[in-house]
This record gives sequence, C-alpha cells and structure tokens, in this order.
Amino acid sequence: MLKRWLLCVLLALAGPAFAQTPPAATPAAPLPRVVMETDKGRIVLELDTVRAPITARNFLRYVDARRYDGQQIYRAMKTGENIGLIQGGIVTDGRLLYPGVAHEPTSQTGLTHVEGAISAPRGAVGTARADFTIMVSPLHYLDAGPESGSGDGLGYAVFGRVVEGMEVVRIIFNSPTSPTEGTEHMRGQMLQPRVRIISARRLVPVAPARRPARR
Repeated sequence: MLKRWLLCVLLALAGPAFAQTPPAATPAAPLPRVVMETDKGRIVLELDTVRAPITARNFLRYVDARRYDGQQIYRAMKTGENIGLIQGGIVTDGRLLYPGVAHEPTSQTGLTHVEGAISAPRGAVGTARADFTIMVSPLHYLDAGPESGSGDGLGYAVFGRVVEGMEVVRIIFNSPTSPTEGTEHMRGQMLQPRVRIISARRLVPVAPARRPARR
C-alpha cells in the first residue's frame, strides 16, 4: 500500500511533465495574389479561395492560361464623384472564354462590395466568365439582398480585393470615356481609349532568407 501511495504522489507531482503538449496549429496558407500590369500601372489582387473558391479559381484559371494578356479594362461606371467601379475582361476573342461558373452570392460568402473589392459580373445566375469589376467605392447595392442591383436578389460574387494599386484603379476610373459609345445602361461609360492589360500573373511569395547556423 505504501509503495502504491508513493507512486501516486510522484505521478501527481510530475503530472505537468507527462502531460501531452497539444500539436501546434497548422498556419493557414496565404491567399493567392495576382499582379495585373496595365498601361496605367500595376494592380495587385488577393483572391479569396477560401470563402469564394469557385469564382476565385475561375479567375486564376484565366490568369494561369495567360488569357488576360493583351485584353482590356474597358468601362468606368460613375454614379457620383469618386463613386463607382471599373470593368475589364476578355474582349478580343470569344474562343478564349471558359464556360460560366456557379454563382457564389455575398450572403453565402460573407464578402461584400467594399472599396477595392473585385467581383464577377454576370447576366443570369451561372454565367460569370472572364469579366471582372473593381469597386472604387463601397457599392453595397451589388450585394445579395431584396434590393440588389442584380435584379434577382442574388447580387454579384465578390472573390477578392485590391491589396496594392488602388491609385491605379482611380486613375483608370477617372480616364476619359466616350459620350456615345456603349449600349443601354453602359452608354457613356466606355473608356476611350481602352486601358490595356499587359499581363496578369500569380505573385509567387519569396521565402525568407535563412540565417547561417551558428558555430
């Protein structure tokens, strides 16, 4: 009995040493970033492949296939002073377009049309393809909801944000537009001249330099 009692005391005293250390949480992988070079300057986009995986990966599909190279940012929608968005996409060859993707409404993703948000224009649900819009200001009426500007209450799919180059976005937004070009609601919003997308590439993170081992 004495031996058993001493063993219990020793285990109690040494308990913390025998306790298992919980495994360290695996750090979340950084969200992918894309550098879009335009003839007005560089825009860096961070794509939310966690909350809007379908729409973000669709954009990356075009980037990885280099299908945005040589394309255009062609529209600046202005609904007030410094209020609106810019729009770009593939305009030279319809054969460069992939099929439309499933819609990811903001009510599902939790993302919203804040300043700098990148979103996917569409007609009917499931028709978003290569076009993209970047918010120059918050435009929450483009979110999902009963008063959504999409007309069906489902809004448009936000899938990332600008992390560098909002000054370039504003330069494009304030560029000249044609007073007559464009159909229906886009009349007067078409950039003249268009802004050329020189290239769009994934930004590969640079690993930190290793410190030499101490001797």
